[in-house]
Amino acid sequence: MKRVRVIGAGLAGCEAAWQIARRGIAVELYEMKPARFSPAHRSPDLAELVCSNSFKAERPASAAGLLKREMRRLGSLLLPCADRCRVPAGGALAVDRAAFSSAVTAAVASHPLIRLRREEATRIPEDGVAVLATGPLTSDALAAEISRLCGDALSFYDAAAPIVTAESLNRERIFAASRYGKGDGDAYLNCPLNREEYERFYAALRSAERAPLHGFDAAAPSVYEGCMPVEVMAARGEDTLRFGPMKPVGLRDPATGHRPWAVLQLRREDAGGTLYNLVGFQTNLKFGEQKRVFGMIPGLERAEFVRYGVMHRNTFLNSPRVLNADYSVRARPGLFFAGQITGVEGYMESASSGILAGINAARRLSGRPAAILPEETMCGALSRYVARGGEGPFQPMGANFGILPPLDPPVRDKKERYAALARRALQALEQAIEEAGPEQEPAERGC
Repeated sequence: MKRVRVIGAGLAGCEAAWQIARRGIAVELYEMKPARFSPAHRSPDLAELVCSNSFKAERPASAAGLLKREMRRLGSLLLPCADRCRVPAGGALAVDRAAFSSAVTAAVASHPLIRLRREEATRIPEDGVAVLATGPLTSDALAAEISRLCGDALSFYDAAAPIVTAESLNRERIFAASRYGKGDGDAYLNCPLNREEYERFYAALRSAERAPLHGFDAAAPSVYEGCMPVEVMAARGEDTLRFGPMKPVGLRDPATGHRPWAVLQLRREDAGGTLYNLVGFQTNLKFGEQKRVFGMIPGLERAEFVRYGVMHRNTFLNSPRVLNADYSVRARPGLFFAGQITGVEGYMESASSGILAGINAARRLSGRPAAILPEETMCGALSRYVARGGEGPFQPMGANFGILPPLDPPVRDKKERYAALARRALQALEQAIEEAGPEQEPAERGC
């Protein structure tokens, strides 16, 4: 019986395995947890969310929303699971992370064509078709194998934000509201700071002690812009946070009737609303410093931290030298990569690469040509960026309208332009699916 091996059962690996199996091909899906955990993982479940619990905006005329629309059309496993486990987040799709991982695990484990192997893979399969979706924290043994195969890889440091209990928050200093009243209008809790409070907090943050990066090569690490520690951001200037994660625009404090000088937003972590994460407050401060400094923010004076922020190394390939636009290795077409290790940045971006790698792994095993989506689609544009890169050294890329070809004729209004780009992308996707021809795709939804 034909089979494909998928190594790594994170977001990308689960999507890849699902796409292969729904085409009638057996899958061996390797996951080293719970026998071994990376420095950032804690749960034995698949598709664990290490950083935020948000999958970003849902509106179709946004880059993140368009990407999810395309993924749904391509038969995503994760998005129906996310729908079942969603928590309020304004215009974003956010999930109860434990429930989400549990739902994905149940769907994958129950599929008759997916064999889940709870063991560490230390070698790249030497024959057949395989997908490597081991993530940016690939274990040392397999990382050495990848390095031998692909040559130079790049590293950057990524950070996660703290999580606090809802019952420990000082509700007298906090108000519920979403920016500009999006969603139900109260998806976020907001900790407002006046100018004096902000300046005290900023001074304490700038002088707070950071944790050492044990276990990694910590010599002058680079930090990825998309998940920058709050203390690193603060070093760029006193107002950087006020124009970043603590921006007060679109919010009005009901206690004063005015817009605050700065705001820390808290987003619900679980469906019951018992846990909240500090939005945009990824950090590598020592745990005691996190409690002291973040406790200076109104509403967090007595906050109980169930998870402190952490920092860990992420590694990705120099993909333009290594990968094709179908996520296959140029020197070995039967081997595919998927996920953040390819240089896509973000949960859904990683998952979308898993969808395409899975589709193309199945097509290769069946003797069909690769499916490379049009560059007008967000999935297609991301895959081309991975294969070609951009100007300067290769860096991770998330979904954005800037990587799509411009409209002809141009549209000057930004909202109208984004809406037009989204319409064009979905039309191009439909045409590509039609031209690809029928495939064996059972109707199961997974979640």
